[in-house]
Amino acid sequence: MTGKEFVNSLANDKSDIIQILLDILAKTDSRYCLIGGLAVNAYVEPVVSLDLDIVAAAESIGAICRAAKERGLKVEQFEHSVNITSDSSDLRIQLQSDPRYQSFVSVAEDRNMLGYKMKVARLEDVLQGKVWAYMDKARRKSKRQKDLADIFRIIEKYPQLEETLPQSIREELNK
Repeated sequence: MTGKEFVNSLANDKSDIIQILLDILAKTDSRYCLIGGLAVNAYVEPVVSLDLDIVAAAESIGAICRAAKERGLKVEQFEHSVNITSDSSDLRIQLQSDPRYQSFVSVAEDRNMLGYKMKVARLEDVLQGKVWAYMDKARRKSKRQKDLADIFRIIEKYPQLEETLPQSIREELNK
């Protein structure tokens, strides 16, 4: 089974929503990068997730949303994100519009993820995004715990990055 077949099977995906998204990004000439848990998987042992978090260049978000709607995808806008979903897939795409992530796009690296060629945020940027997510007290506790686990996964493989973490997270690592 290929990576694409695995993720599409796992997500009960009958439409290959990841390929649709990549086609939309190419059609709209959008600069982007993968962030979040799946981006963590690009650098450490993978874990399963049905969330695909990306950041796109701010000027491209409107065009991406229009193209997604044209392809029959559901688009929901929130304060710092746009969720893109399909009735034919359990995979959830979250297009992050928080301006803190914009600098990640210009230094993203090409990686093969789940059988797809994608731009992925640099390891240091993925870690920074996880720190921001974990430190956000408004997030659900279960999501924050997953963010902390992702931080742990990165630091276990790349211990030299521990010194870049806030003291409160370093204390959590050493409990």
